Amino acid sequence: METGKRLIPYSLHLTEDIYLALKKAAEGRKASAMVRNAITMILEGHGEFNSGYNKGIRDAINIVGNDKIANAISFDGQKIADTINNQISCLVIK
Repeated sequence: METGKRLIPYSLHLTEDIYLALKKAAEGRKASAMVRNAITMILEGHGEFNSGYNKGIRDAINIVGNDKIANAISFDGQKIADTINNQISCLVIK
């Protein structure tokens, strides 16, 4: 998920066997992220490799966006975190 994007709740109905499998696979309260990533991959329609690549790029953007030091340092009025994320975001396959 990209930095600055708010999450909007969405209800989803699953069969019991899928619900139980998801609950087991996504231990540690990661079910929402797992479902969100799967839906994003399907909607992007770029195949498994490119979807995984884009997820890695989004994860990198989140890490930089949440880094206290990168957000504390500025040059010419531009935060280092924003500069790096602008450059990284160009790598997303559209």
